[in-house]
Amino acid sequence: MLLAILRRVGQMFFVMVGISMLVFMIFFATPGADPASRIAGRNASPEILEAVRKSFGFDQPFYVQYLIMMKKIFITGDLTSFVNRGWKVVPAVLDTIPVTLSLVIGAAILWVIFGIIIGTVAAATRGSWLDKLLMILGLIGISMPVYWLGEVMNLVTQSRYHDTWMFSWVPPLGYKNLSSDPKGWFLTLIIPWITLAILYIGLYGRVLRANLIEAMQEDYVRTARAKGLSETRILLRHALRTSLISFVTLFGLDFGALVGGSALLTEVVFDLHGVGKLTYDALQNLDLPVIMTTVMYASFFVVLANALVDVVYILLDPRVRSV
Repeated sequence: MLLAILRRVGQMFFVMVGISMLVFMIFFATPGADPASRIAGRNASPEILEAVRKSFGFDQPFYVQYLIMMKKIFITGDLTSFVNRGWKVVPAVLDTIPVTLSLVIGAAILWVIFGIIIGTVAAATRGSWLDKLLMILGLIGISMPVYWLGEVMNLVTQSRYHDTWMFSWVPPLGYKNLSSDPKGWFLTLIIPWITLAILYIGLYGRVLRANLIEAMQEDYVRTARAKGLSETRILLRHALRTSLISFVTLFGLDFGALVGGSALLTEVVFDLHGVGKLTYDALQNLDLPVIMTTVMYASFFVVLANALVDVVYILLDPRVRSV
């Protein structure tokens, strides 16, 4: 098992190197992509453009530019913005990571717990009114756009009913640091957690229900029934473990994407200055160092999430260990 985990880690390293090369080529080496003209301005003279290229190392070969850029991102951390001169990109990205992680991890805990509960209960009561009710509620959750649901939550908790006993505890929009104000951090993120999790609770519940129903038809389940095991034990001890493989796959992809910036809409609605919001602002200004750094950050978490999914595969399914 250790060898399989080490193999995944090595694959993760080579994938990250390939992604970094591809991202650098897209932003700095494609025809027509001239960062120097972006820095110097629209009406810059050829002399100024040449001076900017020399100052930032754009007159060097592409592989030298790539190594310099990777050094500034991962070693020295002194990569600066092209728009806000002197503003260091890496510390800015690192400051936004706790915000995004706090949002996504809290929401992930909610959608995993309730997704497993809903999917298991629905599969156990297949065809009953409870099964139909849970699937309808899940479909409603999937159908509601997160930005619309977030605005409705803000309207209810921040405006219409904020002065009532039910929502008087809800603090103003924004983010509070966990280390300095743990209670404020928790209270500030409860509503964003629920808003982001509702979509995935319905999705994961429906996926798990379908996998459980399929697993209950397998040969090993019939063997367990023949041994006299109860349906509850078969469902929870045998079918659920097998069904969680697809569940984990979906979770790894979604979690990595959300941490990488896909939680942008939730961050904007609740005024959380996370990675998604930082990337959105950089795209508006075409600030290439910020965009590249956030893309690298997002890629790292997507690759890391997939590597962790592979490790969980090994723990859930012994057959994968020999692959």
